[in-house]
Amino acid sequence: MTRIIAGAAGSLTLAVPDAGTRPTSDRVRESLFGALEASDLIDGARALDLYAGSGALGLEAVSRGAVSADLVEKAPRAASVAERNARTVGRAVPEATIRVHRAAVDAYLTSASARFDLVFVDPPYDLDDAGLTETLTLLAERLSPDAVVVIERATRSGEPTLPASLAHDRAKKYGDTTLWWVRPV
Repeated sequence: MTRIIAGAAGSLTLAVPDAGTRPTSDRVRESLFGALEASDLIDGARALDLYAGSGALGLEAVSRGAVSADLVEKAPRAASVAERNARTVGRAVPEATIRVHRAAVDAYLTSASARFDLVFVDPPYDLDDAGLTETLTLLAERLSPDAVVVIERATRSGEPTLPASLAHDRAKKYGDTTLWWVRPV
């Protein structure tokens, strides 16, 4: 079971796709969002959740004060679940704008015109480093100057290779998962 941990939609249960995704654990989300709130990076942010799955990361951001969340998911079942979760959280946070985009991440980034302040990137394990670097290159053009990008990967995948327009800020390991914090240069 996945839930919104805190904020206006705190304790709401989120549906999870039955296959093909790995939801970020409550423990990792709680730690991540505690760090984001301590750095005052959520309130008023325009959030983007790439490879969204259930949409838990983007929806948690909205619950905690982000003004919008765009959830990008190409798998039809997962996108349907994200839409259902977006409606649930949207009822608790009606002032926020939540959009679900049924699209491949790179296609979305190529066509998007919005700028984002807080981005979550949780690619499938089978996305290789070159594919992730390509996605990050496209993403860099969509970032506000003070944006923060959090990349979630298996610890064994190692540090992601970044395009020249992005720089590593910090990393935090949670067992088999590592969160890489990245910022525009």
